[in-house]
Amino acid sequence: MNTRTVEKVINGQPTSDGAGVELVRMIGQPGLMDLDPFLLLDAFRSDNPNDYLAGFPEHPHRGFETVTYLLNGRMRHRDNAGNEGVIEPGGIQWMTAGRGIVHSEMPEQENGLMAGFQLWINLPAAHKMSAPAYQEHDAAQIPLETRSGTQIRVISGKTSQGTIGPVVQPLTDPLYLDVTLAPGIEFEETLAAQHNAFIQVIEGVVSLQAGDQSRVQLGRDQLAVLGKGERVVVHNEDQASRFLLVAGKPLNEPVARAGPFVMNTEAELRQAFSDYQRGDF
Repeated sequence: MNTRTVEKVINGQPTSDGAGVELVRMIGQPGLMDLDPFLLLDAFRSDNPNDYLAGFPEHPHRGFETVTYLLNGRMRHRDNAGNEGVIEPGGIQWMTAGRGIVHSEMPEQENGLMAGFQLWINLPAAHKMSAPAYQEHDAAQIPLETRSGTQIRVISGKTSQGTIGPVVQPLTDPLYLDVTLAPGIEFEETLAAQHNAFIQVIEGVVSLQAGDQSRVQLGRDQLAVLGKGERVVVHNEDQASRFLLVAGKPLNEPVARAGPFVMNTEAELRQAFSDYQRGDF
């Protein structure tokens, strides 16, 4: 099988969003505006309540999915359809905004570490106006696959060992793995050959092969865009490491985006803003 090599390394860009929450933006910044079907990836991590207590007050979305994966802390979610719940450590909320939803995401704690990721995944044109929906799973519902020196939390997709994640989305067929490696361990996984994929380091240092056969090292808040191929091989260094491996089927459609809306044309964007202002979400 062809091994994927690193096409590009992205250094996270500090920014803020919501009511001033401090973030590190990996996708959706000048170095990597998108990686079809992935539109945005933010890492948030702070033990300073002033960085996160203001949270993400009520705001709209249309035309894509938001995926919130919480590593530490608690986040309460509410929307204008009456849905409400709390995402806890190790939990995932996979929200399909579809034709429109207005929601808030607010920390459910006043002290301690708050850490996690939010990923935006595009929807194909034929499904952008679908009904909003949720797939929510707590830590206990996410399978843990164990290999020699390796633990893999399988959130979506199927591993080469047959472990299947609870989130199902056939439109983009995503693979979303949270991988922890012991020191000196090599990790290998198969991927759909034509899917776009990236690795986001959470802790430690890992290395992957570059196109010229050299090794590329990645540390925390660095993302590697992977070239095409049927497998990925990640080498751990001399300490434990943890990273996300995410892949998905590209949609190969035009993207028109403005703030919280992602459509295919500028006219559809204007309609989204008009619908929201009229209260039609």
